[in-house]
Amino acid sequence: MPRAIRFHLDENCDARIASGLRALAIDVTTTAEAGLLHASDEQHLAFAVVARRAIITQDTDFLRFAAADSEHSGVVFYPQGGRSVGQVIRGIQLIWEILEPEEMLSRDEYL
Repeated sequence: MPRAIRFHLDENCDARIASGLRALAIDVTTTAEAGLLHASDEQHLAFAVVARRAIITQDTDFLRFAAADSEHSGVVFYPQGGRSVGQVIRGIQLIWEILEPEEMLSRDEYL
């Protein structure tokens, strides 16, 4: 298992988040890079489980799926219009700095 949490950015998230995280040396994939454009939420969640990546999302459906499936790699949720790109990046950076990958398993974090 990786020593640091790895992330996957949901399709509806601002791509600048990925750029900002990468500038901090945080491992993140985007929906386009993963070949998941227009994929269902279930497909995103399945990808994240196999790739051992926590999903960053604004979609409350992921919270419902995560609650129904006790084994997922974690969900980082932030509300639409509730945070600036910089605030989201700083919040994810804090999660990345404080939590170990195994602590993020089956966990939801709210920014």
